[in-house]
Amino acid sequence: MLASTSYLPDTPMAVSDRAFYEQLGQRIAEHRKARGITQVELAKTLGIAQQTLAHYEGGTVRIAIAMLAAVTQALDVSLEDLLGNFSTKSAGKRGPTSRLQQQLDQVSQLPKAKQKFVSEMLDTVLKQASR
Repeated sequence: MLASTSYLPDTPMAVSDRAFYEQLGQRIAEHRKARGITQVELAKTLGIAQQTLAHYEGGTVRIAIAMLAAVTQALDVSLEDLLGNFSTKSAGKRGPTSRLQQQLDQVSQLPKAKQKFVSEMLDTVLKQASR
């Protein structure tokens, strides 16, 4: 069994990292539920606390790379299935993330009401620009 890894709760994740870990956690939860496995059961198999698994699934804690192998084995799923679109993203543009992409990542982290407001503002600006 693998031991739980520690993390620094006061070290904030970058917006793009948070999105990655949230999506990874969602996929872990989906595969776990599809197999009828509880968080407690999977955590025991992985040798970690249920609360740690809950943090992984919520995307609030970075899952160690070494832990991914155990997760794929426990859920009988490929690493590519867990990583989803992120595993094929490397074929795109390399280098730093564009300012626009950084802003989109930040907007995606806002509450839904604020996302809607930003979307409406963009619609207004784009409508005026197309005239």
